[in-house]
Amino acid sequence: MTLTATFAGGCFWCIEEVFRQVPGVVMVESGYIGGTVENPTYRQVCRGKTGHAEAVEVRYDPYVVSYEKLLEVFFAAHDPTQLNRQGADVGTQYRSAIFTHSGEQMEAAKAAIAALDASGTLPGPVVTEVAPATKFYVAEREHQFYYRRNPDAPYCRMVIRPKLEKLQPE
Repeated sequence: MTLTATFAGGCFWCIEEVFRQVPGVVMVESGYIGGTVENPTYRQVCRGKTGHAEAVEVRYDPYVVSYEKLLEVFFAAHDPTQLNRQGADVGTQYRSAIFTHSGEQMEAAKAAIAALDASGTLPGPVVTEVAPATKFYVAEREHQFYYRRNPDAPYCRMVIRPKLEKLQPE
């Protein structure tokens, strides 16, 4: 049995590879969610006119990894205090968002945000959007497994690799 979780945390290339490293995650696809255009393309989403976020759909085995653990990984993999951006990637397509697939996921996401805000460990309040999942559109083939196919590309070396190193178990 697998369950689905959907996260947007900046460029989908970054968080795709982060979730691929998590034991219990059986599939990760990059794509678009939360917008108004059917079958959006990368070019359309990048123009910021579709309302979609770059996101990943994660299929996971709940007997191996909990949704709460996936939330922990998500928040560690990006800065949830930045509105509509992650680093140099700017626009609503790079927003921080959790698209939930059940009432339990909605409650867990809101509780995780409240705990992060209360912890005082972040530079500001969490601006992560929490909303019920809408249709997820799988991104074009060249965006799938991006890091694994391009590990030495400048973006991968400067942005993705440090995230992976930060999240390695000690």
